[in-house]
Amino acid sequence: MSGVDMALWDIKGKRAGMPVYQLLGGKCRFGAALYAHTSGRDSREVEERARAAMEKGYRHIRVQAAIPGMATYGAAVEREEPCGPGSVGPTSPRAIWEPERYVREVPRLFEHLRAKLGDEVELLHDVHERISPSQAIKLCKDLEQYRPFFIKDLIPPEENDYFRLLRQQCATPIAMGKLFNTQHEYVPLIANRLIDYICIHISQIGGLSMARKVTALAEFFGVKTAWHSPGNVSPVGHAADLALATYNFGIHESGVFPGRTREVFPGRPEARDGYLYATEAPGFGIDIDKKLAAKLPYPDNPTFDHRWGTTCRCDGTVIQP
Repeated sequence: MSGVDMALWDIKGKRAGMPVYQLLGGKCRFGAALYAHTSGRDSREVEERARAAMEKGYRHIRVQAAIPGMATYGAAVEREEPCGPGSVGPTSPRAIWEPERYVREVPRLFEHLRAKLGDEVELLHDVHERISPSQAIKLCKDLEQYRPFFIKDLIPPEENDYFRLLRQQCATPIAMGKLFNTQHEYVPLIANRLIDYICIHISQIGGLSMARKVTALAEFFGVKTAWHSPGNVSPVGHAADLALATYNFGIHESGVFPGRTREVFPGRPEARDGYLYATEAPGFGIDIDKKLAAKLPYPDNPTFDHRWGTTCRCDGTVIQP
């Protein structure tokens, strides 16, 4: 449904000879600020990569550091260890994750980066719902002094009621939504001002039409947009996100595409100096080279596979999501 909806908007724009953003009210800004993804084995390596991103013009940077010996989300460093005795078995290889050490280490990462990089850069972090609600509240309280731009996806949707407790205890900005699918999940968070950024995936909620409604609702309650747009969202998805001309735009996630992907999707939005720029071409301004795409079948093990369902605690308990 979401794909059909976005395709119809693209067709409408092309028939009208206008970019989709013009159909939705026109530009609100010259470009959409991007946040870069940086990660490393430790705080020093994250600092080095953050500086490299800053030299490219990024003013917003997501920072993720590995926890040695654990499968740390977003750090691009995973280590397989045999789980302990139990339901999984002592010799079954699994990516190990224990949240307590992570909750202690993330504030140290922010302390290091804020001291080394100063206040001119905005720091973001993605928890990916891998900790308990009480750990999430403690983490946000500990991070408040380092002024994060936002902390993303603290807890799973079924624990949404904990955001009220979090709001009562600290002012750390919160982004939430990559796992949301229905209004029942995100409308209460917006209407009760329990989050600061809505980062739903528009291809999961019904497409551009539903995203317009969410944007209008969020504007009334001071919530900004930060659509979920990592590298496993195609350039078409990024173009659809960018087409939403809205006053309460917050930030756009930077998906870095390899050269072959850019060849398959000519006319993609241009990323430059920390901003994403919409094209003036009709529709989403993007095309698809079907002949080239046919030569590139979908891989059996895509590179963005984060071992969903195989990351577990030392006792074999599967980590969600």
